[in-house]
Amino acid sequence: MKITLLFPGQGSQSVGMGRDFYEQVPAARARFEEADRVLGQDLSRVIFEGPVEELTETQNTQPALFAVEAVITDLLLDSGAVPEYAAGHSLGEYSALYAAGVISFEDGLRTVAARGAAMAETGKGSPGAMAAVMGMGRDEIASVISLVKSGIVVSANENSPEQTVISGEVGAVNDACALLKEAGAKRAILLPVSGAFHSPLMQPAAEKLAAALEPVKFAKPRCPVIANVTAKAETDPSLMKELLVKQLTSPVRWVDSMKALSALSPSVCAEAGPGAVLRGLVKKCAPEINIVACGGVNNIYSIVGER
Repeated sequence: MKITLLFPGQGSQSVGMGRDFYEQVPAARARFEEADRVLGQDLSRVIFEGPVEELTETQNTQPALFAVEAVITDLLLDSGAVPEYAAGHSLGEYSALYAAGVISFEDGLRTVAARGAAMAETGKGSPGAMAAVMGMGRDEIASVISLVKSGIVVSANENSPEQTVISGEVGAVNDACALLKEAGAKRAILLPVSGAFHSPLMQPAAEKLAAALEPVKFAKPRCPVIANVTAKAETDPSLMKELLVKQLTSPVRWVDSMKALSALSPSVCAEAGPGAVLRGLVKKCAPEINIVACGGVNNIYSIVGER
């Protein structure tokens, strides 16, 4: 059974995610225990018990989501699913590379832990902000924020035709929100984040990530992975590694990525992670794509059993 796997990123986490896999699938329990050993911390406890404040710390959220999404991927593959394409939103791109066989579980887990720690540290050293802008197209948003002269502010996540997240210095983001509302945006809401992700302010984190990725082996993928930076189906392992570094300071081109995926005519797509964020965005970006939930054990057995 061919399936395209889509992986959500930071913001989709919730306390208790993946618990049904841990309780019902022995291989999944072993994988969570492996994650604890690799990182030398009780990551499973944070995932299953929280508290939510601890789980939502960037340095914990990123390895937690990767571990859960890897467990989902493992069960899908063990159940006979064959990845046709893969893509992930920001952090989710690491899960996509794992699903494509490009990186190992241990390498992926160590890398996202280093990524999360670097992003959190950079956020403390270079305070920034992010805001979700609704009801305005990305071109108009880009035009409006170009008028801000008080500091750096850029488009960070192009999530749907009517939702873009901007990122940058605190004062500049606040000024941009005011201008966007004046220009007709329905909403411009500050997000509870620890830094200006996907903006030039993340350059120190990108440099640390590059160092962490340097020794990691990237294998030839079993399926193309649509990259956030290029919004193209990539198959070159060396380029994939370069794009992960660029991703930290570049916008997540999710709208273009889903249009590119649609053009490839995928059979069925699955949101291989907790929540339903991607299903909502995909319907807005490319409503012709058939996307189903795949965040629980029963979801997977239902999908595999039906096809």
